[in-house]
Amino acid sequence: MAFCTNLLFLLVAGIAPSGSLADSQRTRKKVDLIEHHHFVDKNGREVFQQVIFYDWSAANRRFHVRAWRLIKSDDQIPIRQFDPPRYECSWNDEGCQRLVTAPQMKETWTQQDPERLNRAFWPEERRVPLWEAPTSP
Repeated sequence: MAFCTNLLFLLVAGIAPSGSLADSQRTRKKVDLIEHHHFVDKNGREVFQQVIFYDWSAANRRFHVRAWRLIKSDDQIPIRQFDPPRYECSWNDEGCQRLVTAPQMKETWTQQDPERLNRAFWPEERRVPLWEAPTSP
């Protein structure tokens, strides 16, 4: 009975078992760190918000950007989950639900773009993309 109740909860929550229709419409990726960044002007007014996804490089002993995106609505802000402990960031991308998780999250307010600064250490060409580039027909 408990199994059926748990399965029903997962289906209602949109977290269906692997291989199902829900998996084909949702992509999940895991990174080492999510940054919720607020870019502010010289007067401290917020110009934009973005999320930046990082992986740790043991060889370089630093985080490298994998991807970033502008936050267009409050429901795209990373949220903390407790069981299991993690942070999640999700959004809809042309009919596909994207979900990125990380064990760590930081929130920053600066007049510099951390994603652009990271390019000096790890150029865009070397980034490991979160998702495959769409193929043209």
